[in-house]
Amino acid sequence: MRLTMAVVLVAALGCSAPASACRLALVLALDVSASVDDQEYRLQAMGTAAALRAPSVRAALLDPELPPVAIAAFVWSGPSDQDLVADWTLIDSAATLDALAARVAGHPRNLAASGRTATGEALLVAGAVLGSAPPCDRQVVDLATDGTFNAGTAPELVRSSAAFRDITINALAVTGGQVPDWRDGGKPETALAAYLTRLVIRGPGAFVENASGYSDLERAMTRKLERELAGMVVGQLR
Repeated sequence: MRLTMAVVLVAALGCSAPASACRLALVLALDVSASVDDQEYRLQAMGTAAALRAPSVRAALLDPELPPVAIAAFVWSGPSDQDLVADWTLIDSAATLDALAARVAGHPRNLAASGRTATGEALLVAGAVLGSAPPCDRQVVDLATDGTFNAGTAPELVRSSAAFRDITINALAVTGGQVPDWRDGGKPETALAAYLTRLVIRGPGAFVENASGYSDLERAMTRKLERELAGMVVGQLR
């Protein structure tokens, strides 16, 4: 029942509209479940903010030849634990971008550090947030996590729903946590990426970026944003 009601909500919010306001609506969904301690949360928040400010990302976001990008962000853990970090912000100036990055970097950890990993509910919330986005050419969920789901609705059920038909889901795998039953041929360092590839990401050109722990998140998030802002290669469409 929870999945059915949530999907109806997302579908109602996510009605298509003529694209004109921006080229991409991107929602950042950051994992703050029990496997993420306070130091790792700060590395995640600061790393994401630094990635938004990276010269390559800044240049792509502020390209004067292209329509702007809209970005929103939230943190998530258990099935009922989500906290909005930033509502939709149209990145139309350097000042707007810097203000968004500062908000992400300074957001306090309001959710309890004991929460479980409800990846499916995180996707549902991301879909609902996208439902209130300005009309854009593309809609993308950028989900960062260090573990597999262990509470709530299975993410593969959410991503396969009609509400996500026109939404791309990409993921950032932060290695170092426990990933039961996903050993990827005996390679623990890529087990989480294998899990996310199999059961979480979706859409043309969808991908998983890998971070070697939270100290590597800035580099990985920068690379991930570069790829998302570059758009889809025609050959990836099938």
